[in-house]
Amino acid sequence: MTEVIINLETVNPIEFFGINNSKFEILKRKFPLLKLLSRGTQIKLSGQPDEVTAAQLKIGQVIQYLERNGHLSENYFAKILGDEEHGNTGNEDPANNDILVFGPNGRVIRAKTQNQKLMAQASEKNDIIFAIGPAGTGKTYTAVALAVRALKNKAVRKIILTRPAVEAGESLGFLPGDLKEKIDPYLRPLYDALDDMIPSDKLNYYMSNRIIEIAPLAYMRGRTLDNAFIILDEAQNATDLQIKMFLTRIGSSAKAIITGDLTQIDLPKNQKSGLFKATRILKNIEGIAHITLDEADVVRHRLVKMIIRAYDIEQNREEELDEKRKAEYQSKENKG
Repeated sequence: MTEVIINLETVNPIEFFGINNSKFEILKRKFPLLKLLSRGTQIKLSGQPDEVTAAQLKIGQVIQYLERNGHLSENYFAKILGDEEHGNTGNEDPANNDILVFGPNGRVIRAKTQNQKLMAQASEKNDIIFAIGPAGTGKTYTAVALAVRALKNKAVRKIILTRPAVEAGESLGFLPGDLKEKIDPYLRPLYDALDDMIPSDKLNYYMSNRIIEIAPLAYMRGRTLDNAFIILDEAQNATDLQIKMFLTRIGSSAKAIITGDLTQIDLPKNQKSGLFKATRILKNIEGIAHITLDEADVVRHRLVKMIIRAYDIEQNREEELDEKRKAEYQSKENKG
């Protein structure tokens, strides 16, 4: 007779045992010759050595899956216990193939649109992704979810989130507080996304230990960012030199996502957005993916899609008028 105690301290016991011990009952049915007792965050196995070893292996696979994903359906729990192939923790639950990460209290963060799913797929195969699209398409939120997933899966050691600190019609100098307090409002969307995906106590731990860093783009200069998942958000407000600086910070074991909206450039009129040039000259490099999101990916209020469409129509009209004026001016110049 062999006895073994397995600790479940690294996972949510409710996710392991199931509501009303529903998953634990599945485990008992799978190993009827064993005596299984649950005590808080522990399971005690008693029985023949080969049976105990087999149960340990399966329970270990379930724990690994929960450490990576945070949630496990009863159906997939049963598959892991009964099917060696599905028990491989490298395989995701087919029912959850659009799930990016599990947030606090079992909140499910999904890729909600086709282009958001393309971002997730591209992240698996490429080290750098440009995700370009209008406001509300979930490009930043999806990028943060992919970074959190990589951290939970131990694919990276840290997350670095950065934005250019460029005013959208306001002035930083007139905001109250020190530099950090002036800059934090520009980084707020990144904090909000993290709040949805990581429990507050764990997020505070990550931030205080620099496992997750949020900083203005200027703070990236001179660094080498390795073993990290790096996100450059609002990249349309970065100059050509800033984007080049950011891209050349990326270490050999890092991934990066650059997000931006080319219709919302807040740079001074005498400065050009570097995002135009970057997406053009880096288009055909292997390992760099380009995802374009559009109004179909908007996940905000239904009117946001209509607003984006109206502005696009107006922009096209203005561009046509500009071209017409240029042609008329050129015609007058030629005649003169």
